[in-house]
Formats: sequence, structure tokens, C-alpha cells
Amino acid sequence: MRTKYIFASCLLSALAFTGCQEIDTFPEGNTITSDQKDQIAELDPTKVEAGINAIFSQFSQYMANKGAMGAERHNDIGYPTIMLATDANGYDVISDNNGYNWTGFSITFEDRIYTSNECQMVWNNLYGIIYASNNVIAFIPEETDMTSLNKKFLGQAKAARAFGYFTLAQLYQFNYIGHQSAPCVPLITDKNSEEATLNGMPRATVEEVYKQILTDLDSATDLLNAAEAEGEGRADRRYINASVTYGLKARVYLTMQNWKEAVAAASKAIEISDATPASITQVSQPTFWSMDENDWMWGIKVEETDRVVTSGICNWPSHMGSLNYGYANYSQGMQINKQLFASIADTDVRKGWWLDENGESKNLTTAEQKEWVSTYYKPYTQVKFGPYNNVVGQSTNANDIPLMRIEEMYLIKAEAEAMGGNPSAGKSTLNDFVKTYRDPEYTCSASSASDIQEEVYRQRRIELWGEGLSWYDIMRLNKPVDRREAGYPNATSVFNISAGSDILLWRIPEKEIQANKALSEDSNNPSAPVPTPVADDK
Repeated sequence: MRTKYIFASCLLSALAFTGCQEIDTFPEGNTITSDQKDQIAELDPTKVEAGINAIFSQFSQYMANKGAMGAERHNDIGYPTIMLATDANGYDVISDNNGYNWTGFSITFEDRIYTSNECQMVWNNLYGIIYASNNVIAFIPEETDMTSLNKKFLGQAKAARAFGYFTLAQLYQFNYIGHQSAPCVPLITDKNSEEATLNGMPRATVEEVYKQILTDLDSATDLLNAAEAEGEGRADRRYINASVTYGLKARVYLTMQNWKEAVAAASKAIEISDATPASITQVSQPTFWSMDENDWMWGIKVEETDRVVTSGICNWPSHMGSLNYGYANYSQGMQINKQLFASIADTDVRKGWWLDENGESKNLTTAEQKEWVSTYYKPYTQVKFGPYNNVVGQSTNANDIPLMRIEEMYLIKAEAEAMGGNPSAGKSTLNDFVKTYRDPEYTCSASSASDIQEEVYRQRRIELWGEGLSWYDIMRLNKPVDRREAGYPNATSVFNISAGSDILLWRIPEKEIQANKALSEDSNNPSAPVPTPVADDK
């Protein structure tokens, strides 16, 4: 990374706003006056649309960090890089660290070394989303007489920026409660980007970052609600609409332990979303590969012609998938924590999302089981995610990637109801969801708020397995990373890391410390030794 990566080096990729550079009034120094905003927006709205597309193209990229790192990494694929790394940090997505697995550095927590490629990719990818969002926000004048199109674009950009900062906040500092005054990440917006470019920007506090997140989400919600009321909806689910902003609010408020607002946001997301929970029948086979599935609220759109796909193996299904060709074939795939698997009732359709102790799944056909799965994989390997177009064994890995499903909103609502003083409501919400959509024989036996929260956590671990959300639950619930008796094939991967240990926090990359004048070695998160393996028993 050269000077001021988070402030400047994303310019070319984020300005797939390319036409803006052809306007005579395009500003120097990336500073835009109000008159210039008006002129740009009025001259050609397609230029702003190009900026929106630049934001969401950040989510799926082929080796976007090759130049910054001076290295090719086959897990350098955009936001899925972060999904894979954080899942590997936890204890529910298990894999063999055998040299074919590109998440090996995350399994061992060597990704916390601030010169590591993973450390660089996580930081760069998230600030790439933020930078691209700032570009769009800077170009659209926020006025009372905004067009519905500009309301849509501005709302999407603010929501994407909020998503970027919320993800960063959960990686670079501990849970919100008790850490409001702790350093988080540099807060760069369209308002202070020039100052940041000239003088750098220090780490803002956790509270300051969360305030910006909620400000952006509140504004995005208003803008997108207005745009949708005026007939300007999103083109497809790669983009953000009002229901997604409520979903993001629900996540944020859950993390902040603002239970009342979490219930309200999750309920609103359910109410206005066009998504509905997947039925038992729908998830009784490998699925979760297309944003056209009825339960998806938001996802990463992937096309057959995308470079991540034509590469063959540099894509999320290659690493995560079991029913398609890719790295998973050679690294023995991704397995579920065997203790978690054992906790799933036989009447729960999700039991078939993984191979059982005999290497079989009731969700697979005889041919799938015999001709593909039995060839490559061992017990507890996932068969949750279907292959592209449901064609087993293919190498065209053009799967869409889930970022938010409606099922999560029911689980947020249940937890927040219980913890917010109404355990019976939370229990009822949880019971209704699981019995209707996953296990007709399910009954929640928990009664206290804390026990219901723990049961919701178990349900989240099952339902959202492999979707890049597990780490954030570990952090917000202040859980240890206890991998004992989980089924790790390598003794060197078995850890029992205490909650609150320094190794759990990501570190700001060394190159960013060197480039940002307002940061220093002393302002980084503490350096911690990689964890020491422990005996695989409790």
C-alpha cells in the first residue's frame, strides 16, 4: 500500500464513476463544491449510477489487493475474503490446515500479524467499500427536492458505508458495551476526506463510529423509503433497499444491547421485506446459492463472466463448496463443529446440511452421495450450499453469496425480546420460527432470558453456519474460542482462547500505520502471540 491507502488509492476502482473525470468541473484534490455536485448529478445520472455499481463491485473482486501486497492470494476475492477468514477464526467452521487451504493463517490466528496478507486484505476491502460510498455521497446534493433516483443512490451509498464501518467496528474492538471510549478505526467520510488525505486520521472511539453508523442508517432508511414510495426500487438484491437498512439496524442494535430498538428494527425488516423464510421442503436439499431464493434479503451478485468465476478456483464456492470443483476437493472441505452437530435433532431438516458420522446426508440423492460426496469428503462436511444451477461437480462457480437472509431477523427478534424484558415473547418467536420452518417437533425448553439468548445463539450457529456471521456473535456475546472436542483434524488448531484476549482483535496493517500520519505503532491494537494448542478434551 502506498501513501494513504484508505483515503486515496481506491480512487480508480471506486470511480467506475469513470465519466466524472470527463467533466470540466471535476475537482482537484477530490474536493467537490455544491455547485459541482449539482452539475454532475444533473448532467448525467448514469455517472452516479456507475458510482453505485462501483460500491457493490467492491464486494466481489479478483485479487484486488495484488498490487498493494505484492502477492497473489487465491482468497483475495472481495468481501468473501472476510467471511472465510472470520469463520475460520471461530470454532464452528472447521477445516484441515493441510496446505491446500487458503484459510490456514486464520485457523491459526497468524492473520493477526500486521504484516500478513490477510491483515492487509481485510482492512483494504472494507475501506474500499467505504471509499466508494464516500464518492457517491460526495457527488449527490442532499436537498429537499431530490429526485427519487438520487434518493435511491444516496440511500444505498450511506447504507453501504454503514455496513463497512459496522464490520470494521466488530473486528478492531471488543463488544460495544464497556468499550464505548476505546479506540476503534479511523472515521473517514465525505466531510473530512480532504483533511484525512493531508494529515491522516486517528482512530475514532467505538461510540463515535457507532454514532456514524446509526446516522447513516437512519438517513438511508428515510431516503430509500421515500424512493420506493415514489416507484424507484432496487434492480435486484445485490443492492440495498429499505428492508435491508432495517436489517442492518437490527444487527447494530443487537450488538449495542439496545433490545427495544433491535426488536423494532427486526420486526420492520420482516414486515416490509419481499423475502420470506425458506420452507422445510426448500432446504431439504443443498441450496443457498442464488439471490432469487425467496429468503434472501441481500447478497453478492456473481456472473459467469466475472473474473472470480473464470479463474476457476479463486472464488467463494471453491473454498466453501462441497458439491462443485475447487479447493474444497483437495482440502477435505469445511466441517461443522461435531458437538454442535450432535445438538441438532434428527427431526430438524438442517441435520442434513452436513454429512453425519457415517459420511451421509438425508438431503442428498443417491447419485450425489455415491458419485461425488463419498469420493472427497469425511463426516460432518457441509452440503448446505448447493452448486451453481444445482449441477453437482461443475467448475463454473458463479454462486451468489448471501449477506442477509430473513431468517436472521426472526432470531434477532427472539433474542432481543427475551433480553429486553419479555422472555415469553422471545421464546414464542423462537418456537414459532423453528417449528414452522426447520423442525416440526421443536420445543424451546429455556425459560430465563439468558437461557433463551443461549438457545438463540445455538440456533444462529446452525442456521447461519458458513455465512460469515459467526465471529461477530462470538465477540458480541463475549465468548471464548474453545475448539476442544469440536473435531479439528489438526492438533495444532485446537485452542481454548479466553474471551477478551488481545489475539481476538485484528490489527491495523503495518503499511497503513506507516501511511497514515495520525497513526503510530502505539495507537495500534496490542500485538499478541498466536495461541498455544491445548489437549483436545474438556
